Amino acid sequence: MKIIADENIPFVKNCFSSAGEITTIHGRQITTEILKDADVLLVRSITKVNKELLEGTNVNFVATATIGFEHIDIDYLKSRNIGFASAPGSNANSVAEYITSALLNLAEKYKFAIEKKTIGIVGVGNVGSRVEKKAKALGMKVVLNDPPLQRQTGNEKYRPLEEIFNCDIVTLHTPLTKEGIDKTYHLADDKFFTSLKQGAIFLNTCRGGVHDTAALKKAIISKKLSACVIDVWEKEPNIDIELLEMVDYGTPHIAGYSYDGKVVGMIMIYQAFCKHFGIEPKFTENDFLPPPEISEISIKNEKNPLLFAVNSLYDIGKDDANMRRLKIEPADKRGAYFDGLRKNYPIRREFQNTFVSIEDEKLKKILESIGFRV
Repeated sequence: MKIIADENIPFVKNCFSSAGEITTIHGRQITTEILKDADVLLVRSITKVNKELLEGTNVNFVATATIGFEHIDIDYLKSRNIGFASAPGSNANSVAEYITSALLNLAEKYKFAIEKKTIGIVGVGNVGSRVEKKAKALGMKVVLNDPPLQRQTGNEKYRPLEEIFNCDIVTLHTPLTKEGIDKTYHLADDKFFTSLKQGAIFLNTCRGGVHDTAALKKAIISKKLSACVIDVWEKEPNIDIELLEMVDYGTPHIAGYSYDGKVVGMIMIYQAFCKHFGIEPKFTENDFLPPPEISEISIKNEKNPLLFAVNSLYDIGKDDANMRRLKIEPADKRGAYFDGLRKNYPIRREFQNTFVSIEDEKLKKILESIGFRV
């Protein structure tokens, strides 16, 4: 069996080589020619998998080690009877931890009390529901918006978009869809930003196409937004440098890049692969996750203990600093620099791997609720 895989899927060679001959390659360099005699294609989000890529190949199983699959033409795969798998929920906790770091760092930067803020979460699936849990743990009032879930469940906790506009903070966690009543392409457009309350904070960690770049820049310039965090960009990897200079924190589509999330995503597609081909799985995520570098944090006299604990494991400011070096790159090298930040992303472990020693019972409860062991 011949397997072609994105080289940015961790341990993919170690895991899948037991089942066949595996070749890894940069996700943007996977072509029809390379796939000609391949049986299996394993990708992340940067490879467009469609008729143009697969026509004339022997590929009969495709998997993406990501929660989203907007880059996969599912209808085409079905028409060719090609098996498919994704990794729903694998990096959801990672994104929620990224949002937690972003919020706490913004609160420190602008000197506001996070527990007095209202956050509107647009999209309440695997990621949004975890963001909700962590936001509530921080004492925030949460407003949820998810029209498909509202129709499916009839649950009144899912509120109209108009109620989101009254929130202090708005964060997007939807898939990217370009058709239908729940279309999310350019959901955050001029009308969206105009409707927000004055001085709102905006975050997007889902897909770049869910916000309209021109409208977002206008909202920042006009001071409609008081702060902005962007992890996903239109036209990646060739992003808008002007927008990068405007945002408080800009990162290279790595919100879901915790080591735990990437390994779990790899194992999820490995298990689906084994099931498809009738192979007995040999590995679980425990075979690939090393002990955490920071297993314990002691908090005694820190001025901002929550921020200290979170930044000890994930400080969004470090990713932002690396990202801003992109602007000194020659224009024709910026795309490669963006991709390089993702490919060479350092190991980032999730909160549950670390024990926090702290005496304050209130803070202990908050830390435990956002994922730490206490």
